[in-house]
Amino acid sequence: MTNSHIKEALQWRYACKKFDSTKKISETDWTTLKDSLILTPTSYGLQLMKFLVVQDPELREKLKAVSWNQSQVTDSSHYVVFLTRDSIKEEDVKKFIDRIVEVREVERASVEGYENMMLGNLVKAPHPDPVNWTKKQAYIAMGFLLETAALLKIDSVPMEGLDPLAYDKILNLEGSGWTTAMTVALGYRSQDDQYQHAKKVRFLEKDLIEYI
Repeated sequence: MTNSHIKEALQWRYACKKFDSTKKISETDWTTLKDSLILTPTSYGLQLMKFLVVQDPELREKLKAVSWNQSQVTDSSHYVVFLTRDSIKEEDVKKFIDRIVEVREVERASVEGYENMMLGNLVKAPHPDPVNWTKKQAYIAMGFLLETAALLKIDSVPMEGLDPLAYDKILNLEGSGWTTAMTVALGYRSQDDQYQHAKKVRFLEKDLIEYI
């Protein structure tokens, strides 16, 4: 992996408007894409998110109807719905602490300070806007997924043009503690997607980056 390879991949990617529904992502590549979601950084490391990979064609059709009828929902190889918590609960923190103890093979007492700090900041003094806060974490995961896809020469499009409440109803999320944040469609561009030939429009470095 070289610097030029990374830049080439970032230049190559675009928001795919039309997928070739006959082309599917290989299991090997999908494993790498999954890993990018699992390994994404989050605040405190809590990972208050979940990713629904919608495979059922009928379910995709229902979601398309509440996504401005965008064809990417049904034509992409993989369609991922990003879910976030609608509140932060004590069991969320304890589950994470349990995982730390398991993976790092440490005594629970050694991480009680961290646990109490999280409980104090996020549960006992509830976060003023947990949905927005956890959604920000999901955007980090989305960025990881989009760049990983570009490096693999897999097309993608992040999608917010949808009705989250309708998604929650269709996906039976109501009352589950989870809510729809956004989606990402992945696959391979159709040859007649005209947007793949459009020049990428970005501001110059001098307009975006300052050294102080």
